[in-house]
Amino acid sequence: MIKDLIVVTGGAGFIGSNLVEQLGERGRLAVVIDDFATPDKWANVRHANIHDLVNWTEAFDWLDRNADRVAEVFHLGAISSTTASDLKALLAQNVHFSNAVWDWCAARGKPLVYASSAATYGDGSRGFADAMTLGELEKLAPLNPYGWSKHLVDLHVLRCAAAGAKQPPAWYGVKFFNVYGPREHHKGDMRSVALKFYEKVKAGGQVELFRSYRPDVADGMQSRDFIHVGDTVDVLLWLMAQRPPSGIYNVGTGRAEAFLEIAKAVIAETRMKAAVRFIDMPEAIRERYQYFTQADMSKLRSVGYNAPFRAVAEGVADYVRALSASGH
Repeated sequence: MIKDLIVVTGGAGFIGSNLVEQLGERGRLAVVIDDFATPDKWANVRHANIHDLVNWTEAFDWLDRNADRVAEVFHLGAISSTTASDLKALLAQNVHFSNAVWDWCAARGKPLVYASSAATYGDGSRGFADAMTLGELEKLAPLNPYGWSKHLVDLHVLRCAAAGAKQPPAWYGVKFFNVYGPREHHKGDMRSVALKFYEKVKAGGQVELFRSYRPDVADGMQSRDFIHVGDTVDVLLWLMAQRPPSGIYNVGTGRAEAFLEIAKAVIAETRMKAAVRFIDMPEAIRERYQYFTQADMSKLRSVGYNAPFRAVAEGVADYVRALSASGH
């Protein structure tokens, strides 16, 4: 019987499929739990190290039957659209399913890494520090239902820990900032701006950036902490391998860079002439738009993670080369 299986929920998605690939590089077999209702993730499940594919609605049946074979769980599966508005679906897939994965890992004694999001920080007025206490975390106000769904899970986890309830032997909530890189084509409108800009430039079009509606921020200088998916996966694997103190950890670069810099990096690497044009921001998102995100990475660094993170110029260049090599 094959044991030491690594369960990756969302393993057919963007970050998850890159994680599965890297597990294969380390000789580990993965069980991918995902939503297989549509065929658009087919390209992401062709890794030779996939031991089994399980639809998310059958996840706990599989987990209960194979509990003795599971070594670790990476829970990355969720509705990932920041514009999602179906609260029933968000509750079912992002909140209740995630809480159930936590409870299962706690009951079965399985180490767990689960995906949170920088969207939980809301407008950033309370900072982007992952060392928040439960009381400080309770004061965060996410700007959209997606961020709220991730925030509810973080609260559930920290309340369990504070109450002394049974926990997984090691657990890590990872607050992803703006991740970009290979295997995100299936994400539709939620594709990274790096990919969207690349597609525009390759098609001979203009790169469009939102105008700013704040006097202290110039057009195109709205900034995010952009992190390459390869760097993201390195953090996930390090956490599970090194087992620092359990808790919530930011996964970003610690460096905010402007959308305009992403556009410049894409244009420079494609070596194509393309103009940047500023367009109106949709009124529906103007009041809840994040103008700045920057991960505080001091907590992860303090527990021993010392690998560098790619800046936008390097990471986007790497991504554009990968896209060109793959025929996109």
